[in-house]
Amino acid sequence: MDMVLLTALGVGGATVLGAGIGFLFKKISHKFSDIVLAFAAGVMLAAAVLGLILPAVEYGGEYGLVHAVAGIFAGALCLNLLDRLVPHLHKLAGGDGEAHPSSDKLGKVMLFVLAIGIHNLPEGIAAGVGFGSGNTAEALLIAGGIALQNVPEGMVIIGPMLAAGVKPGKTFFLALLTGLVEVLGTLIGYFAVTVSTAILPFALAFAGGTMLYVISDEMIPETHAHGSQRGATYALLFGFCLMLVFDVLLA
Repeated sequence: MDMVLLTALGVGGATVLGAGIGFLFKKISHKFSDIVLAFAAGVMLAAAVLGLILPAVEYGGEYGLVHAVAGIFAGALCLNLLDRLVPHLHKLAGGDGEAHPSSDKLGKVMLFVLAIGIHNLPEGIAAGVGFGSGNTAEALLIAGGIALQNVPEGMVIIGPMLAAGVKPGKTFFLALLTGLVEVLGTLIGYFAVTVSTAILPFALAFAGGTMLYVISDEMIPETHAHGSQRGATYALLFGFCLMLVFDVLLA
């Protein structure tokens, strides 16, 4: 349990670390943001496939593939439902995303932060579910991948809030809240699978599905929207291969 708690704090703290870096570099160019976000997408993609979906197939036994496919789609549909039900700014980075009709100028910053929180919760759950497999090395790989992704995410949320006139203190507090959401998600994921190990294969795939949804629906489109798609593609491949190397070395 101590390891899970430390991991939860580390995963959430990575967002805060990124926010601190964001204060040092308040005006981050689109090109730099796209490259960093694409690297994070590659890291998340590897964590989802290697650390969550493939283990779901393995632990599911005879029906592992069924559990995995069902879990992936359930996770994606759940996040899609959240996207539709909760008003928020749709893009993760840049601060110029299209808002739902219910948003207004005064609420855009809060909606932007809410968008980050929506996607941090399933990421935290993914980190917590990983510990349910009993493979600590694999769980730490998943958590490490998510933490690596959280650093650039924390960086890119600072600029839009400061540009919108939010005071630095409040900006940092909001970034801290998004990190705490991830801590909560990690604990939820861990306790869910420890209560019933029977749901582990489905839970692993569910967490993987939410991450795949975020990568495809949010991260890749954002990194290809400003003319840096070639660099973003290679950054994604680099992030994926880096996690692949770690996975092999820790096996």
